[in-house]
Amino acid sequence: MKKLLIASTSTIHASTYLEYLMPILKGFFKNTEEILFIPYARPSGLSYTEYTKKVNKIFAKIGVRVRGIHEFDSPSVAITNAQAIFVGGGNTFVLVKELQDQNLFKVLKEKIAAGTPYLGTSAGSNICGFTMQTTNDMPIVFPKSYQTLGVVPFNINAHYLDPDPNSTHRGETRETRIKEFHSFNDIPVLGLREGSWLEVNGKEIFLRGELQARWFEQNKSPVELNSNSKLVF
Repeated sequence: MKKLLIASTSTIHASTYLEYLMPILKGFFKNTEEILFIPYARPSGLSYTEYTKKVNKIFAKIGVRVRGIHEFDSPSVAITNAQAIFVGGGNTFVLVKELQDQNLFKVLKEKIAAGTPYLGTSAGSNICGFTMQTTNDMPIVFPKSYQTLGVVPFNINAHYLDPDPNSTHRGETRETRIKEFHSFNDIPVLGLREGSWLEVNGKEIFLRGELQARWFEQNKSPVELNSNSKLVF
């Protein structure tokens, strides 16, 4: 049975790294001694070692060790043997390209399907959808395809932002971009606001956190989903 936490981001305003999720993570990883961390998204160009060190420091607070996938001779074997997996945020194009180059999508998807706890933040959340086409990131590298894990039946737009009525900016909004996506694609999209996350248990998916999420389908008006609501397909 699939067991995932899919978070919009890893930090929110006035919060330290992962702070808002720590009570949830303590329960989620209660039977886990060590997490395999995948740092490939490299936020701000952070090295794998630096990123893993940062994550390890946080998870030490709940008594869980972290090892970076780059520390293993075989990334594929590391995933196969992992007790739990965390894919961190950063640039989704960079993350997808590296996972493709290492031929890791298949084994990662199989591991998730087998019930291994999976935490994704930001880019690590974006890859849970069918494709990465609704990411906000700049295409600084060129992946072989946009296809991702497809462990939830929709795409994700992490860090979803609502238009600011007081702003003088009159350019495209996130909603506009998602409508453009739906001009060519019929995959539903969930706009996940900062500080929100999805809890996936098998086929059940719940929206958690204090905020609503925005649901988009092709040729339909967007819908606001309330916190703690179950996503029904």
